[in-house]
Amino acid sequence: MTMPKGVYYVGDLCYVLGDSWHEVCELTIQNGKCLSGEFTLKDGRRFAMYSTTYGDGIYKDNFSHNLCVDSGSLGCIRLIDCDPSDKLADDIARLGGLHDYAIDFETMMSNGTIYLGDVKINVDDEPYYAEEEEEDYV
Repeated sequence: MTMPKGVYYVGDLCYVLGDSWHEVCELTIQNGKCLSGEFTLKDGRRFAMYSTTYGDGIYKDNFSHNLCVDSGSLGCIRLIDCDPSDKLADDIARLGGLHDYAIDFETMMSNGTIYLGDVKINVDDEPYYAEEEEEDYV
């Protein structure tokens, strides 16, 4: 599946999907296993989501965005498809990154790296995670 061009939130989708997070989990967790790839919610919103090797923490993409993770996964969704009622909606740039894709793009994971078009996130590197600074990010 190809993701359509547009402005995307890149990061942990649990921060921006509010009430839809339950449906995301139903789509991506089956028989106790987390699935990775591209998915479509019942209302037609599309997203890509991939597991991180070390779970939670702070990962960096190739554009030097700090991507905070609390669900053990990273992905992307169009900014206009984020849940506007989410209490953290105003903080999405602080929790992840915004990326403007000028053309349709593919997503995948290979050799410990998540590829979201031209965004690359190495999730085989241990994330930065400092207990005393956690409150600064979530």
